[in-house]
Amino acid sequence: MTKYIAAIDQGTTSTRFMVFDKSGHVVASAQKEHQQIYPKPGWVEHNPDEIWQRTQEVIAEAMKAKKLTALDLAAVGITNQRETAVVWNRKTGQPVYNALVWQDTRVADDVAGFSRKGGQDRFRGKTGLPLATYFSGLKIRWVLENVIGVRRLAEHGEVIFGNIDSFLIWQLTGGPDGGIHVTDVTNASRTQLMDLETLAWDQELLKTFNIPEAMLPKICSSSEVYGNVKVGTIAGIPIAGVLGDQQAALVGQTCFKPGEAKNTYGTGNFLLLNTGRRPVQSRFGLITTVAYKLGKQPAEYALEGSIAITGALVQWLRDNLRLISKSSQIEALARTVEDNGGVYFVPAFSGLFAPYWNANARGVMVGLTRYVGRGHIARAVLEATAFQTREVVEAMEKDSGIELGELRVDGGMIENELLMQFQSDVLAKPIVRPVIQETTALGAAYAAGLAVGFFRDLNDLCANWSVDKTWKPNMEENKRNAMYRLWKRAVTKSFDWIEEAPEKENL
Repeated sequence: MTKYIAAIDQGTTSTRFMVFDKSGHVVASAQKEHQQIYPKPGWVEHNPDEIWQRTQEVIAEAMKAKKLTALDLAAVGITNQRETAVVWNRKTGQPVYNALVWQDTRVADDVAGFSRKGGQDRFRGKTGLPLATYFSGLKIRWVLENVIGVRRLAEHGEVIFGNIDSFLIWQLTGGPDGGIHVTDVTNASRTQLMDLETLAWDQELLKTFNIPEAMLPKICSSSEVYGNVKVGTIAGIPIAGVLGDQQAALVGQTCFKPGEAKNTYGTGNFLLLNTGRRPVQSRFGLITTVAYKLGKQPAEYALEGSIAITGALVQWLRDNLRLISKSSQIEALARTVEDNGGVYFVPAFSGLFAPYWNANARGVMVGLTRYVGRGHIARAVLEATAFQTREVVEAMEKDSGIELGELRVDGGMIENELLMQFQSDVLAKPIVRPVIQETTALGAAYAAGLAVGFFRDLNDLCANWSVDKTWKPNMEENKRNAMYRLWKRAVTKSFDWIEEAPEKENL
């Protein structure tokens, strides 16, 4: 009898394989980073072959460490960095170009061009998304337009597209030898090519972006058996769950009721609010997305506030400025000072996402004086995450009409106690950290487990969730408001730093 459920968690900077028991506790885990490739300013790429190699390595490593075999696993789920686009040859399995990462801004001119005819919200009614560099559709279009010969092959279905979930499923189920080409509704909803109501590829959008439908994966639910693994240590077990990483964290946090929300503190920050079975269109700079679809049940939807750079700013401080040697050292450095010394850091490295959607913004640090030292900069870096989260929470409350009573949190940065207390202070709300903090991988495992009967229903999952620690606000309102006003002023300094290219013909 199988005892465990597993998940592949393919993120922006690393890949993990995790095995969980029925209580949601981690039984085995392995993780490896992959290279971040920056060919030009604003361009961010990954090597898909390296990601596939790391995936195989972490599976083998975790299974070996605990002496597990495929017979111990009921199924495997997959969760992935969303919007990162891979185009590869169906016959050879070779990518035609590096993966274009969700942070990549090379399609900014296309965003501006499409926006001139109908505005930035031109496709929001169907897709829930503004025109932005963030989503996969324009990235596919870039590959088709810029890699010689690819468009012709794509029209015949010989070159195919997927977000990372599709690429890994295809490889795991045989690759060139019968690999299955599918995605789930959460990932499909991040391409800007799927209709939120029908949950199908939209012909009008495909025509507008000039993307052949033959290259797109089949859209499935988030919890069903897609096929069996054919390679490596876990060969023979079913792949039975797929969720984009932020939707996976929502499931892992068991936010199954409308009004429940979670915030993930990772490379970027992503706050999702469950809005139930009808998509809610945003009027305040958020996006509407599919939260999950469990088997044949109707899809559930969410409002999302996407912040591009949070944990990545700490990595930048480590790797580019070398103010710290390990990311975990930022809290100690920030604690060497009592406040930010008047410094505010707006990390618009990839433009600004929610609630501004300004692709031409760039990062700024303001308020510098001779008094400012390393500790103040470290503190400003952490505070930037909390301020950006407040902007998203305010937009979410306006859109939904729901005032959040508390915020459930997950992701690597929630170990930073200074940040969590400041987040509570600046929001004036309790911040709740769960006992089981690996919620992204756990959500994918939950989806897979439901599909194969490892878990009976959502009540089983909710029973696993419990509180580890709660932070409560401890800042005077006057100070909170004064700091937030300065933050908002700092944000305006980042706007439209990049000048738009000369106007092209409307797209």
